[in-house]
Amino acid sequence: MENLREALQYIVGLSIEAEKTEVLEINGRTYADKSLTRYDKQPKAAKIQAATLTSLVDYIHQCNKEFPGSMIIHIVGPTQVRLMSALDKEREREVLFEVNAETSEFHFDQWYEQERMMIELQANFQKNDDLELVLKAVGNIEKKNGQAYSDDGCSQVATMTTGIATKADVIVPNPVELIPYRTFQEVEQPASKFVFRIGDKEVPSFKIVEAEGGIWKNEAISNIKVFLAEHLSDMIRAIKNEITIIG
Repeated sequence: MENLREALQYIVGLSIEAEKTEVLEINGRTYADKSLTRYDKQPKAAKIQAATLTSLVDYIHQCNKEFPGSMIIHIVGPTQVRLMSALDKEREREVLFEVNAETSEFHFDQWYEQERMMIELQANFQKNDDLELVLKAVGNIEKKNGQAYSDDGCSQVATMTTGIATKADVIVPNPVELIPYRTFQEVEQPASKFVFRIGDKEVPSFKIVEAEGGIWKNEAISNIKVFLAEHLSDMIRAIKNEITIIG
């Protein structure tokens, strides 16, 4: 029994020893062998999250007394904007407000069947001439057994003698310029080039592929920056001068 007590005490001693934090000096730098938590660190506010740029403007106008000092509006990308503080004494920033846009759920470079494509195009794109042309092509094509459709790589044409036949002859040039909803609704949506493809499948199918490598993102960020600058221009100078917009 005595041996068991000694063994248990030895094991407890080992566990206590293992819990101790060891501080090491290696090449002039100080390290600890465990993750440490500071209890004297100033807590940061939980960020407010919203979906519109207008909500951010309203917050700045109405709640600027909450600002700890100089502020930065960081346009992270076409769908995200953050309001954050300048560096504090700990070399950290506090995010007070974050906006994430609700955008189109259209999937580029993915095949859609005819009816679904008609719905997606009308729901997720602004109207323009090229959109009307694509809608006309999608709506007028039907499959004919044992046939093939013509495609020269630049434009596609479907006629009664090809695998994808049309109720009315339609030629769709490529690329087409379309305006999908890809950024905040308050700003102008960037137009860009897309390749429209007709699939040689059992049923009529279609897809749209981006053709500009994401250039539209720079335009979207610029539009957001202009919107915020204009809507914050009427603020009192003391507050306006403390806000920097970057993007």
